[in-house]
Amino acid sequence: MPARSIGTATISFGLVSIPTKLYTTNESGNDIHFNMLHDKDGSRLKQQYVCTKCGEVVDREHTVKGYEHAKGQYVVLNPEELKALDAVASQTIALEEFVPASSVDPLFVEKSYYLGPDKGGERAYKLIRDAMVETGLVGIASYAARGKQYIVCLRPFQEGLIVHQLRYAEEVKPWSEVPMPDLPELKPAEINLAKQIIQQIQHETWNPEKYKDEVQARMMDLINKKVEGQEITMQPEAPAGKVIDLMAALKASLGMAKDSDAERKPAIAADAGEAEEVVAAPKKKAAGKKKS
Repeated sequence: MPARSIGTATISFGLVSIPTKLYTTNESGNDIHFNMLHDKDGSRLKQQYVCTKCGEVVDREHTVKGYEHAKGQYVVLNPEELKALDAVASQTIALEEFVPASSVDPLFVEKSYYLGPDKGGERAYKLIRDAMVETGLVGIASYAARGKQYIVCLRPFQEGLIVHQLRYAEEVKPWSEVPMPDLPELKPAEINLAKQIIQQIQHETWNPEKYKDEVQARMMDLINKKVEGQEITMQPEAPAGKVIDLMAALKASLGMAKDSDAERKPAIAADAGEAEEVVAAPKKKAAGKKKS
């Protein structure tokens, strides 16, 4: 089933205007939602608007929108005035510069949208897409919509384009705010073992299809049991292993590559008394793997 457009935007590239359509990148409706019920009769509850001044319950048709310009003081905007505010948005993706794709840190990406060509813009759409592919650059642009100006990153994706809504610099907390102790010096042997563990589960590409939400599946299974009249009971938590020695933990981790048919095993013993000598399994040689 073809995706339904959620809006339109025009890419401004020099004197060229490229009409496009926006499409959401995410699938919705898969999350488990719970409703608030009355504990007395099990009926669903609904939210109501209550006036903070007189305590009256207000129906939606008797509500208006206002902006608090001072503490407790509001200026009311009518529907026509609200439309005028929305009209400030240009719906134009105005490309301002091109930068290497690697220079846009994923930390700044907040949302993503697919961009497809609109009628009459197919040739210019393919032109900007192919030019970015050949140069290895992505476009940085400003985009005004819904009463706010956004900074976005336009880049090639599959045979088309994708646009990432980026955070402004002041919206990202600096790393310097993270409390960091003085980190210890590592032994070469520890680094080499860590590299071996990484290479054991190294793959040439990432396959997102192999990752599933196992927690949601278990939740749905428990809910279905409850629907059938069974009781949901808390499963005892598995005891967390204690790190006895970093080198011992690294050695125990060798040979534990997460294959689709392999059983996960604890990497370390629960306590020092249960520690056993572990013989590392022979490493599997992955296709295209480089020797360290």
